[in-house]
Amino acid sequence: MAKRISFEVNGRTRRLDVDPDMPLLYALRNVLALDNPKFGCGLAQCGACTVIMNGEATRSCVTPVSAAAGSKIRTIEGLGTPDKPHPVQAAFIAESVPFCGYCINGWVMTATAALEKNPRLSEAEIRQTLAGLKCRCGSHMAMLRAVRRAAKEMA
Repeated sequence: MAKRISFEVNGRTRRLDVDPDMPLLYALRNVLALDNPKFGCGLAQCGACTVIMNGEATRSCVTPVSAAAGSKIRTIEGLGTPDKPHPVQAAFIAESVPFCGYCINGWVMTATAALEKNPRLSEAEIRQTLAGLKCRCGSHMAMLRAVRRAAKEMA
């Protein structure tokens, strides 16, 4: 049974009439037509679906849309613009990170949430923050370099 659920996405209030148990990922992609986050595993194990909800990196594939009621959500589309990318996006560009780009959403959003709380993360803290993310292209080292670069820019 559909229920009206309201939350903010990228600075804009959205009101959806949806099944409250629908994954937030489906609401963002299928109802609001946002290109990111991505569906990866559907089990919160890869990170492709990550959004920032109320300042926390959140796996949207396992988060019911009802849990987002009243929340502030940011997707990668809400971080920066092509002319003025967010420091994490700029660092990923500077380090030439993307191969296929499918997983980038998870890495950028997870790093952004962590660095906005503490841009002075140690190497061990950066690795711990990113530990649950998957990349099948093997871009892990480039992504670590990009996160370290972003941390320096944001500190």
